[in-house]
Amino acid sequence: MEEFLARLNQPLLKRIISLLPGDEPIYLVGGAIRDALLNRPNYDLDFVTPGNAMKLARQIGNQLGAAYFPLDTHRNVARLILKPDNQLVVPEGSVARIDFSSFQGADLISDLQGRDFTMNALAVEVHNLQTLVDPLNGAADLVSKRLRTCSPLSILNDPVRILRAVRFSVDLDLNIHAETLKHIRQAVGKLPEVSAERLRDELFRILLQAHPSSSLRILDKLNGLEYILPEIGGLKNIQQSPPHVMDVWGHTMDSLARLENLLDVLATEYDPDKVSNLTMGMVALQLGRYREYLVNHFKNALNPDRPHRGLIILAGLYHDVGKLKTRTVDETGKTRFINHEQIGSKLAERRGQALKLSNVEIERLVTIVNHHMRPSLLSHTEDLPSRKAIYRFFRDTGAAGVDICLLSLADILATYGPTLPQERWTRHVEVVRMMLSAWWEDRSGSIFPPPILNGDELMEALSLSPSPMVGYLLDGIREAQVAGDVHSRDEAINLARVLLQEY
Repeated sequence: MEEFLARLNQPLLKRIISLLPGDEPIYLVGGAIRDALLNRPNYDLDFVTPGNAMKLARQIGNQLGAAYFPLDTHRNVARLILKPDNQLVVPEGSVARIDFSSFQGADLISDLQGRDFTMNALAVEVHNLQTLVDPLNGAADLVSKRLRTCSPLSILNDPVRILRAVRFSVDLDLNIHAETLKHIRQAVGKLPEVSAERLRDELFRILLQAHPSSSLRILDKLNGLEYILPEIGGLKNIQQSPPHVMDVWGHTMDSLARLENLLDVLATEYDPDKVSNLTMGMVALQLGRYREYLVNHFKNALNPDRPHRGLIILAGLYHDVGKLKTRTVDETGKTRFINHEQIGSKLAERRGQALKLSNVEIERLVTIVNHHMRPSLLSHTEDLPSRKAIYRFFRDTGAAGVDICLLSLADILATYGPTLPQERWTRHVEVVRMMLSAWWEDRSGSIFPPPILNGDELMEALSLSPSPMVGYLLDGIREAQVAGDVHSRDEAINLARVLLQEY
């Protein structure tokens, strides 16, 4: 119990307890207690009270300097979010979420019995942390590595808990109890009744966990994937010609595992245990210089509620989804998937819309899927990409080009598997290095050269009217600048005249 209290009583909780009134019972419940028992960090705190939780949340929020959000006025639920620069948030850049709710039921026991799983039906009174309230034996279930629902209706009443069950089973290495598994199978057909926003949020929690492909495989075996990401299940048994060593489904799942490993090697603090093989060692050696850039790249989330890492994992999941509709076999027996990137990007766009992603997230998702083959094509020849090729790549992809480069590494690894020729891998890593170098170390020279003249000056020089043609000519001039073929205003205008005749 002393170790449990030491893990539980972290600075954020101590500060909140010091602000809470002492004249009514207030309980810390759920995940924070579970993770303290498991010796896992948790900076999301849930409090319940018999009183007015929303009023209490606002009072605490004002004293903490936290943002206040009413989540459910009918059930009296509110959330506080501590900004990343708040000194009470332990990990740098993290966001702490603090929820307050009134009892959902007559009392604390009723509230706990209405929760999802027994391991989350745990509580301690904030002024008496040494006394654990555990009416459903959730602590024993944790010790036994067992995931069990609080009641037979827990899943049926809220089918999104199916995704939570899968995530917890993988993340915490738990065995789903036989009765709970039965309840999941009975409720899986009700997933379409769950709002898109809640499905999206639980899906992203899966994508952000340590082994998303494992959870997705389990979800598929439970027939849940068809209700959330229906396009993905259709990739099974779509055979591919060499150098592919797996069908499209197997390749996709392996790509996710490889991408996760690459992100751990490159987009987090250096850990030598993650680069123990030759393949990852080469990645760390050639691309490790961009670690700080990549860390910041992934910190800049396109949506404050969803880390960017989850979006690139989703892109990896959908990168070959267009193969479902484009498979052909030529006269030599070779399987081809012509234009699968373009078809796949449209399918990814529709799925992003169905999941209620923001427009900027959908745009990034579509760009990654649509252009995911380009680094591989550039590394498929003996010649390294020209400055023009690199310029055109980032002209078309922008910041998404960084994501595409990382996905391409995972894609190559999953394509060849153990048959990957060392020279093929070496050349591809070098191409990615050149791309990242251009983006982060020579952006003004390789991608965005200082303009020699603007659109108005070009129109005046060539007697043009405003039209898409002007943009085409300016792009041609920038490309020539990058290649070192244009250095002056006169040279730019002369090139524009030539391009105008060829248009």
